[in-house]
Amino acid sequence: MKKLIFLLILLFPFKVSALSASSSIVMDLDNGRILHANNVYDERLIASITKIMTAIVTIEYADLDKSVEVGEEILDAYGSAIYIELGEKLTLRDLLYGLMLRSGNDAAVVIAKNVAGSMEAFAMLMNEVADRIGMDNTYFYNAHGLEEDDGSANTSTAYDMALLTKYAMENETFREIFGAKNYTVKTNYKTYSWTSKNKLIHNHEFITGGKTGFTEKARRTLVTTGSNNNINLVVVTLNDPNDFQDHLDLYEQIFREYEAVKVIDKDTFEVSQDNVYKDDTLYVLEDIYVPVTKEEKGNLRIEYELYKNNKYVDGDKVGSVRIYLGDELVREESIYVLVEEKEEKLSWWERFLRWIKW
Repeated sequence: MKKLIFLLILLFPFKVSALSASSSIVMDLDNGRILHANNVYDERLIASITKIMTAIVTIEYADLDKSVEVGEEILDAYGSAIYIELGEKLTLRDLLYGLMLRSGNDAAVVIAKNVAGSMEAFAMLMNEVADRIGMDNTYFYNAHGLEEDDGSANTSTAYDMALLTKYAMENETFREIFGAKNYTVKTNYKTYSWTSKNKLIHNHEFITGGKTGFTEKARRTLVTTGSNNNINLVVVTLNDPNDFQDHLDLYEQIFREYEAVKVIDKDTFEVSQDNVYKDDTLYVLEDIYVPVTKEEKGNLRIEYELYKNNKYVDGDKVGSVRIYLGDELVREESIYVLVEEKEEKLSWWERFLRWIKW
């Protein structure tokens, strides 16, 4: 897979202005296609962008509306904080907003304790998710991203962090938290009003989310997402002293050079089929767009596959639509069936009996 990605980049190079990042990537959120790559597989310290994994693990494994009490685990927290106190009560959802908007390391340790019982157990969950979604060059030691006293530290790559963000953005709750600009919560102690540290989300309408990170060893790390004219992207930079500007430059260049072509219109969707589904309606859930350059436009093609299923019910997945750019599969979506109500055929005698309400 890695060899294929690098081959595509060599064949279809995308020129960007000079970047300050040691590693950087732009990935299409809809299909995982890489539109810009710079040292994407180099393993580096990732600092607080770790908290993207912390958030999605919490969302998947815990009840976010559960109220938790801050315990003695808070005494182990240091660095950036939301300044919660021993004995204070919040929900896990509140803590996630503090984690993502203000990068609260104190929120991270409380989350880890209440979701998994300990930081070590929570890190195991993080690594299980990383393995499951294909983050092959990533390892997590903790939920906050700080380097440990023994020298151990969370490491990943620009590619893996883009892959993680693509996965997390498929979750509606994550999208809401990741894209929040502000959040206010009242606890049994006080009222908090948090504003996102990601200044891009406050100043640019196309930015849909983001997470900042910094330690002395990792330096500045940043993950953002952005959307414009049906192009949905994630940008990751590692060790980048000029990260906010570099992200803007990458978005602007991609949006300028690529156009989202609508290859499937959900309202007019049709597919040639045999007699299996002839009495019913096949549909897709949404319009399907593929970002391409002018040179790539003519290389798009569509293939359909319908399953031989004679026992389907309304809403079943009954096939797939695949979009290729040349020989590369760039998008695959499910085809569903809408079972039409069939008019009951009655004999004249049955109609007569119903008429007289027999």
